[in-house]
Amino acid sequence: MKITPIGERVLIKPVEQEEKTKGGIYIPDTAKEERKEGTVQAAGTTKDGKPIPLKEGDHILYGGYSNEDIEVDGEKYVIVEYKDVIAKLER
Repeated sequence: MKITPIGERVLIKPVEQEEKTKGGIYIPDTAKEERKEGTVQAAGTTKDGKPIPLKEGDHILYGGYSNEDIEVDGEKYVIVEYKDVIAKLER
């Protein structure tokens, strides 16, 4: 199924947080750092119809409290407003 965000929104596949440290110690859910990081799957357009300056595959950090969590075909995704995208990570 293809999902296309409407308006100034971005569809993100969140990156799973590490379950254990490099030393092999398992991290309980209550102690995990909540770093909102993911990969762009699709992006909408600005109010004047121009494409948002993100493309599929971009690795980003995002914030905000108004995220929409959805599940499609067994995969978890998040839809956030473009203004909640904090940074684009280059590797």
